[in-house]
Amino acid sequence: MKLRIHPAWFVAAAAFVALIGAAGFRATPSVLIQPLNEEFGWSLGTISAAVSVNLLLYGLTAPFAAALMDKFGIRRVAMGALLLVSAGSGLTLWMEQSWQLMLCWGVLVGLGTGSLALGFVATITGRWFVKHRGLVTGVLTAGGATGNLIFLPVLAQLTESGGWRTAALTVSVAALAVVPLIWWRLRDHPADLGVTAYGTTVFQERPPKAAGGAARNALRGLRDAARTRPFWLLAGGFAICGATTNGLVGTHFIPAAHDHGMAQTTAAGLLALVGLFDIAGTIASGWLTDRVDSRILLGAYYALRGLSLLILPSILAAVAHPGMLVFILFYGLDWVATVPPTVTLCREYFGERGPIVFGWVFASHQFGAAVAATSAGLVRDQFGAYTWAWYGAGALAILASILSLMLFAGKRLKPIAPGIGLAVPANR
Repeated sequence: MKLRIHPAWFVAAAAFVALIGAAGFRATPSVLIQPLNEEFGWSLGTISAAVSVNLLLYGLTAPFAAALMDKFGIRRVAMGALLLVSAGSGLTLWMEQSWQLMLCWGVLVGLGTGSLALGFVATITGRWFVKHRGLVTGVLTAGGATGNLIFLPVLAQLTESGGWRTAALTVSVAALAVVPLIWWRLRDHPADLGVTAYGTTVFQERPPKAAGGAARNALRGLRDAARTRPFWLLAGGFAICGATTNGLVGTHFIPAAHDHGMAQTTAAGLLALVGLFDIAGTIASGWLTDRVDSRILLGAYYALRGLSLLILPSILAAVAHPGMLVFILFYGLDWVATVPPTVTLCREYFGERGPIVFGWVFASHQFGAAVAATSAGLVRDQFGAYTWAWYGAGALAILASILSLMLFAGKRLKPIAPGIGLAVPANR
């Protein structure tokens, strides 16, 4: 009996729900900064350090999670990740010291959400899709924006009405609720269902489990990629991407707007609007990635982001005036539009090892985010305002645009053999 809907779409749908949850869980600290400061007296620098641990582990986990998926399967890793998130969020209800915040939200939630990061997206699309791979990558990436859209206003309202513990408990329960869906619908490989990947008629047997330990395979992928110039250009640009999104705006926009007299719920609503426009921008970016050179797209995206950040200090105010809404529109369209072209370039340069290499590129994204989250908190503590943080981020985004365009000057790479994915200069 011929299936009317290809199973790849069910797998993508389950992954989308998991990514929505992961994004919402990861965004929660931005609405907890002010309440934790007021209840415990912890400085913004201390709280931001816990967020930085979360962001750093979120990135560093990605390549190892991709290797674990090769060895143990996507479904098992995803379910374990959600259980970690639930435990990390739930345990914060009893914390009394700042190190406990770092352990729960920093370590446990960081490891859990990192296993459902963009390396997860690259693995899903690489195994299940041939046709529309760029578009599906954009849609799944937009799941992160959708998570912000759904969770931020709700969590901000819960925090305001019932306290931050109510918000933390909600996240813990929501993470558990996604586990049955992952068990039911997520599958590791098309061969498990006896079908081909979407967009091809060539049936592929399920590949054998990766030889060696997952950590060893992940580190081998880093070693081989680090010998190439494109890896460092992609990683450098993506580190700046993380600094200018999750690290700065995602973590500090709400307290920065609060400094200008804006209500926390209003600021959370604006950040959710960023997520709304990001959905459109990321899906459009995936569509464009199937048609336009990814280097051009990255150069344009970073340049647009830099310009928008440079004007932000002059438009922050107590109310959401038209200038602020224009910023939200342009910044939102660009938030994670960088992901589909970066995933595509990793696969182009590094072949079948692309998902693991992208995991390392994404780790640089979160390293940049972690540095920016702490640095912006320290800037606020030192100068009483975020102004210099915005200007610095804008300048860095312009630099990322230059790094992306420099990929044209580098040698094009190709896999040296099918199934190996080692990148070498094509003209060697």
